[in-house]
Amino acid sequence: MIYGLFILTGEDIKQGGEMEVLTLEKLKAMKPGTLFASGYATDGPGGLNMSRSGKKLRWVAVRGGIWDWAIYCHFKGHPDKWICDHGDKVTFESHIKKLVPCDDEAYKMYRW
Repeated sequence: MIYGLFILTGEDIKQGGEMEVLTLEKLKAMKPGTLFASGYATDGPGGLNMSRSGKKLRWVAVRGGIWDWAIYCHFKGHPDKWICDHGDKVTFESHIKKLVPCDDEAYKMYRW
């Protein structure tokens, strides 16, 4: 189930759908392995800034096995499952909360 599609360009997040705030209750209701949000971001200072390539990154948010969750990204062109398995984990709190709006309880469950 995908709650929303977001595209991050520069400092702006352009929404392809209205995404509800992720809560612990919503996280618990998902099945493990559920891809619940995805989008694109610029690899640079105004976006995710993983390697400063200036290229577009595809990001995916996935629910883990114990009510945890994470966001992974990689250069666009790879399938979402591949990005979940091989992508780089998003680790900055500001990026995490921009990509997937979440309450404090859900944020505490982010898998580091």
